[in-house]
Amino acid sequence: MRALHVITGLGVGGAEQQLRLLLRHLPVECEVVTLTNPGPVADGLAADGVRVTHLGMAGNRDLAALPRLVRLIRQGRYDLVHTHLYRACLYGRIAARLAGVRAVVATEHSLGDSQTEGRPLTAGVRALYLLGERLGRSTVAVSPTVAARLTRWGVPGPRIAVVPNGIDLDRFAFDPDARRRTRALLGLPEDAFVVGGVGRLAPGKRFDVLIRALAGLPADCRLLLVGGGPEEPALRQAARRAGIGRRVLFAGERPYLPDGSSGPDLPALASAMDVLAAPSTEEAFGLAVVEGLAAGLPVRYTSCPALEDLPPGAAPDAVRVPCDAGAYTRALAAVRAAGPAPRTAPEAARHYCISRSAARLMDVYAAALAHPVPQPRSPQGVSPS
Repeated sequence: MRALHVITGLGVGGAEQQLRLLLRHLPVECEVVTLTNPGPVADGLAADGVRVTHLGMAGNRDLAALPRLVRLIRQGRYDLVHTHLYRACLYGRIAARLAGVRAVVATEHSLGDSQTEGRPLTAGVRALYLLGERLGRSTVAVSPTVAARLTRWGVPGPRIAVVPNGIDLDRFAFDPDARRRTRALLGLPEDAFVVGGVGRLAPGKRFDVLIRALAGLPADCRLLLVGGGPEEPALRQAARRAGIGRRVLFAGERPYLPDGSSGPDLPALASAMDVLAAPSTEEAFGLAVVEGLAAGLPVRYTSCPALEDLPPGAAPDAVRVPCDAGAYTRALAAVRAAGPAPRTAPEAARHYCISRSAARLMDVYAAALAHPVPQPRSPQGVSPS
């Protein structure tokens, strides 16, 4: 089988790094097209031996990119096209059908209750999404929570498959040597209590809550933010105003997998932390939380479908906290007071092993190649003619 993955961009982000990790475990010949921004993840894919093509799309309304994508799909003679992220799902589904590929799968990585990929879910965005969705054979939801959101939107249940995000447990296993090296590199005292925050520095992640929470914690506490994004200047300013500018470290975008860049990767940074805090109020999965658990960290979070969809007790040291600075101050102070515990991964982290996710996705591929396109039904339950 030959599969083409179409994604909006390949900067360092959750969906982008998830794609790279997944391709390492899929027993399929895969190539990748990025509509825009062939960033660090593109370099990592190339290092893994995956062919990456940059389509050079100028913006959301660059319709000239569509015939270029159609030609590329035809020339590649792919059996299946798999799209990722909103823009790529729209253009990729249309191009695949125009190119004669009927086995089209899309992964919905970022659908929240009120936004997707930071974009408000207006009536227009929803209508365009549903129009494009009908051109594919299956939409993959990264959690049952996202599957339920898709159903509420009007996507027929038979067209939805749940394939959770996956993690490489061995990569995130706690490493005391990496902890010492990473702390020394970042200038963090060995006895500092380090609160970690991982994700894009965007308003929806609510890292401003962690900065205000840190101001209420003792001077030995530090905040280590891993990620990049438009909110970084505002977050730096907020830390300075609170008088804790020197206690907040911005590590920038860090890769999940080795890509030849300098500095510690995400698993090493996780080893350097003492607790992971995730104050975002709306998530599609909560990958950073699961990665923190895989690193053996206690986790304090506000929204994480990946945990909420599991039985109680799967992650004993993952505690839900309201998105409020005072609540996070108290929760983090309690973790600090409790002292360090053994850094072992709970059942919740093991549940999301990447090999299991890859096997589930292969089932979706097999169904897409074997069955005709399911017909959507009208609200009255009658198939349209």
